Amino acid sequence: MHRDTEVLHAGYRRVDEPGPFLHGPQFSSTYVTPGEPDQHRLTYGRFDNPTWRAWEEALGVIEGGRAVSFASGMAAAAAVFGVTLKPGDIVVLPADCYYTIRLVASNWLLGIGVETRLVPTRDNAQAQALEGARLLWIETPTNPQLDVCDIGLLVEAAKKQGVLVAVDNTTATGYLQQPLELGADFAIAADTKALSGHSDVLLGHVATRDNERETALRTWRTQHGAIPGPMEVWLAHRSLATLPVRLTRQCESAQLLAEFLSSKLGAASVYYPGLRKHPGHEIAKRQMRAFGSVVSFDLGTRARADSFLGRLTLVRQATSFGSVHSTAERRARWGADAIGEGFIRFSVGCEVADDIVGDVSRALAAS
Repeated sequence: MHRDTEVLHAGYRRVDEPGPFLHGPQFSSTYVTPGEPDQHRLTYGRFDNPTWRAWEEALGVIEGGRAVSFASGMAAAAAVFGVTLKPGDIVVLPADCYYTIRLVASNWLLGIGVETRLVPTRDNAQAQALEGARLLWIETPTNPQLDVCDIGLLVEAAKKQGVLVAVDNTTATGYLQQPLELGADFAIAADTKALSGHSDVLLGHVATRDNERETALRTWRTQHGAIPGPMEVWLAHRSLATLPVRLTRQCESAQLLAEFLSSKLGAASVYYPGLRKHPGHEIAKRQMRAFGSVVSFDLGTRARADSFLGRLTLVRQATSFGSVHSTAERRARWGADAIGEGFIRFSVGCEVADDIVGDVSRALAAS
């Protein structure tokens, strides 16, 4: 069966099972549980929920492993740090990874005695910083500069030194890139982005193929209370069925937009792995099904970037990415990344590509 078909049906009722296609969200904090607790699968809402289980079954199809859902992408990331690191350990992080991951490293991890090594993503530089480390954290493509590293190469280097590997797969999603298949121990994603795709939920997950690590993650979730809401999970599950259609269109439009911008601004000012001149193009071509829905570009100055954003009529100014609606922002306004004041992160939605490119073209000309 084609993977897209599997995604469409993942976690739904069987075709011979009467009832709604997808079980509705179950809202319950307390279950009737006479006798001993171990006689019941469902006892208390923080421990388990059938809505989570159906969603995690679907995520398992996407990731090629067993998934554990969390209240947000950062809750998922914190769980991986929590179950792998202890005082005295070393974690190798991309210097250009998601800025809140770096904040966690400089605050919480440092506070409990975990050393952090920050190394650029480009050129697989993290492979040279693994000695004595406990965990290698990879993000590819990175957010927002869309640098790419070779997951398989870094996994091989890490395994030789007994280092665990976790991949933040938020930008690509498990639909476009499967870190577990490439040997990673954990695949993490903020499902807030393209997996749910409608800018209306906060969710995250971790996937693994190791039973003990899965159990450790579930225990962490239960004990730390980082549980997702059943309504959010159900909404995301309902949206997942259209992921192949949504993301395929978004990636095709992103490629067209990147090529247009490259022709107008010059290749050096446009960041997209689908462009042949992108330094990570060949690696991305090998390990991704398509190049993603995010295109970044630099307009040089804050004034020009603000003027450009203000003249868009179809595209909304907003943070985050992966939505069916195109969004853009001047990313330097957050002050967290080593980028220029005119740097734009553009999330390509499901609008017709000609309309997206036309809106961008008019805004560029006017700015």
